[in-house]
Amino acid sequence: MNVTEPIRQYIEGKVSKLPKFYDSIQSIEVILDHEADQATVEIVVLARRKHTFVAHHRDDDMYACVDQCLDKITQQLRRFKDKVRDRQGPSHTEVQSQS
Repeated sequence: MNVTEPIRQYIEGKVSKLPKFYDSIQSIEVILDHEADQATVEIVVLARRKHTFVAHHRDDDMYACVDQCLDKITQQLRRFKDKVRDRQGPSHTEVQSQS
């Protein structure tokens, strides 16, 4: 599938915001496919320590697919970041505020 410049810019703009949700991202791969009036988007995010996050969505509209995939990936990254933060214990500022 040939990717048009507007869709490329749209995806790059959206994907560039992912590191603010989890800063240990090593690579982001976006796979686009279009078959029989259905667009399919798959986003694969590789993070440090071999953590992989995957989201895919199928819809009539390519932009809607990208948005849905990014919502799913964002949710996965937030959950993972919260899980890692909870395992590490309270931060220095949290300990000071409790005293």
